[in-house]
Amino acid sequence: MARKSIIARQKKREKLVAKYAAKRQALKEAGDYQALALLPKNSSPVRLKNRCLITGRGRGYLRRFGISRIKFRELALQGKIPGVKKTSW
Repeated sequence: MARKSIIARQKKREKLVAKYAAKRQALKEAGDYQALALLPKNSSPVRLKNRCLITGRGRGYLRRFGISRIKFRELALQGKIPGVKKTSW
């Protein structure tokens, strides 16, 4: 599991991105890049990282499910993810 501080930092960034999204879009359309540079760095959506919703793991993230490969496997084997079953061939 990721450290609590890293998960908290990510959530803080998500709030900033949501807060400044409209202002950022308006400045981009107006072409005012100097004002855009004055916005907080963490308000840029590029600085967000996909993390597992359960563990906060940053690597091995599956976008379709929003969780890491490890947690996905655990939940799939327990039958807790609808429509997913173990394959064998």
